[in-house]
Amino acid sequence: MMWQVAMGLIGGLGLFLFGMQIMASGMQKAAGDKLRRVLEVLTSNPFIAVVTGVIVTVLVQSSSTTTVMVVGFANAGLMNLSQALGTIMGANIGTTITAQAISFRLEVIALPAIGVGAALNFFSRRRLKRYIGQAILGFGLLFLGMTTMSSAMSPLRDSPFFVDMLAYFGQNPLMGMLAGAIFTAILQSSSGATGVIIALSIQELITFSSALALILGTNIGTCITALLASLGTSLAAKRAALAHIVFNFAGVLIFLLIINPFSELMIGTAQTVPRQVANAHTVFNVGSTLLILPFFKPFLKIINMILPGEEGVLELGPKFLDTRMLKTPAVAIGSAKKEVLRMAILAREMVKDSITAFIKEDHKLMVQVYQKEEILDSLEKEITTYLAELSLHSLTLDQSNQVSGLMHAVNDLERIGDHSETIIHLAEDRVGDKLPFSQEALDELQHMYEKVDWMLDRALVAFENDDYFAARSVIEEDDVIDNLEKTLRKHHIERINEKKCHPASGVVYLDLLSNFERIADHATNISQVVLGVF
Repeated sequence: MMWQVAMGLIGGLGLFLFGMQIMASGMQKAAGDKLRRVLEVLTSNPFIAVVTGVIVTVLVQSSSTTTVMVVGFANAGLMNLSQALGTIMGANIGTTITAQAISFRLEVIALPAIGVGAALNFFSRRRLKRYIGQAILGFGLLFLGMTTMSSAMSPLRDSPFFVDMLAYFGQNPLMGMLAGAIFTAILQSSSGATGVIIALSIQELITFSSALALILGTNIGTCITALLASLGTSLAAKRAALAHIVFNFAGVLIFLLIINPFSELMIGTAQTVPRQVANAHTVFNVGSTLLILPFFKPFLKIINMILPGEEGVLELGPKFLDTRMLKTPAVAIGSAKKEVLRMAILAREMVKDSITAFIKEDHKLMVQVYQKEEILDSLEKEITTYLAELSLHSLTLDQSNQVSGLMHAVNDLERIGDHSETIIHLAEDRVGDKLPFSQEALDELQHMYEKVDWMLDRALVAFENDDYFAARSVIEEDDVIDNLEKTLRKHHIERINEKKCHPASGVVYLDLLSNFERIADHATNISQVVLGVF
């Protein structure tokens, strides 16, 4: 019997989690790639950050995923602690929506939803309909998983040990919380853990008091994901993870103090235990947020006191562009130049991060480069639009040339970002395919990078200060880079002939050289803008 129960539970849980994943994927694709825009909404206003957290979590169907994203954005300097905490609060609320849905016992629509979703996914010509089909298909699989888990656990009613153990959790909430926390930490999904708890309640294997203790535990167990994601990250990322832990623990502690009246209140909200559990889950997370929101700033100060220091945050949108200045072209051009310089600094950072990620096989740096690429693309669009609007005004010949030069520089910087992203793709290939690289090859790549970085540095100096000498030095160095690439290619062929290099690694190595050479070309183009040759 226990073997059948275990297999049914594992299979049902697999369907449940897989359905959540497919539903999240379909919803995200249907909504479009709005991640950058969603992040731009995040301000120091806690309420907006909370709402954003709810929306993102509904889309990704996982508060753990949202909090890991928050830690990643904080680590990349895209989000400050205020934004991170608000988003985490919203994530806790957003994850309750899944629990509310499955508690209504809509298993009767599981198979029809799978059928409709599959039909839309496989036979629709329009991409949007296919994405909606994926979401519906995932929704059906989620409920099929719930039904499977619930049916599999039905025989456990006849197990005195299992029934007594679950009853014990209700009599000893701390043990129930511990069990819920451990189960959630192992599962790495609070929604999955909540789904199992509701499945138990559907079979009347668990009382509300026991379920409540387990639910409180899931809110502690879900912290482990963000904690692991913050290891080896920046101060901002560590603060975001700590804020998540402190917030969830504080909420659990508060509700633990009033667990008896809270239980009585929740029992009165519905006739069935599954609905009572879902309502308690929602009220707990909404209530925790409402209790902490009035003390938002003091809460931030406590986190900053525990982890003191300065955190660097990158601004997502343009910092210097002001449409009111378009009527004063000289000022507008100066502002645009500052924004382009900011973009250039970011592009140079991306090159450094990408080669470091490749050499050290650092996954966190890979994620940061992708995140910075989002900012770079955003800045490219904003600056180009601003310069296009500026060009419609009455400009002198010199001002018109400056605007044209800035547009060329923006395009080159965006291309540098693209090459950095390509290097990250190569880094992922190296890690995924476990491609070996000799120390000699890695040293050559580092040497090539240092030469290219010198060119980028001098190009930025030339651009910022209109330094003709620095600009010419970059242009002269371009031939050096071309010759270096040829030399390194020759060394590479020699290693292949001597069987020191893996063929697949050789392809990646040549791609890296090519990308560095192109980055050097773009640095040269920026220097030519300074000299008025473009």
